[in-house]
Amino acid sequence: MSLKTIKIIGFFAIFLLCFLFHFLYDWFPNSLFSIFFPVNESIWEHMKLIYTSYIFYGIFDYILLRKNKINNFFIQLFLIPIISIILYLIIFIPIYKMIGENMIISIGLLAIIIIIEQILSYFILQYKEIKYQNFIGIIGIILVYIIFGYLTYNPIENYLFYDTVKDKYGINIYIK
Repeated sequence: MSLKTIKIIGFFAIFLLCFLFHFLYDWFPNSLFSIFFPVNESIWEHMKLIYTSYIFYGIFDYILLRKNKINNFFIQLFLIPIISIILYLIIFIPIYKMIGENMIISIGLLAIIIIIEQILSYFILQYKEIKYQNFIGIIGIILVYIIFGYLTYNPIENYLFYDTVKDKYGINIYIK
């Protein structure tokens, strides 16, 4: 299977995983799931969807790609979802500030971001081998989840971390 075909499959798989992962913490509320999946409706918690969906699909991506000559798998697995989160926030926040939450815009933007991440992944996987990419990628992924876990239980009190539906920050910090 060609790298292009795998990346097209990746778009659909990651997009569908985002929808599934949106509800996993609600279905199975526990400390482990709180690190990987959103615990509330804040903007920050939804960034876990982008990261975790990409990482989870990365397992299947690795299996599909192992017969192809690819480079930099773990570094792209770490960097691409971070770039995606930054890009999503750069586009989403001004729209959110102007019109508020709009599910169609959020989902449409998510689809665009996943397309961009698959294109970036395609090029990074074809780039010459980056020195220490396995080490950097794996350590980076672990650090991202440490940050996600910490900020889930110790959120910064600003609009990125605020859940307007439940009127709280983080997993259990209520405003009232």
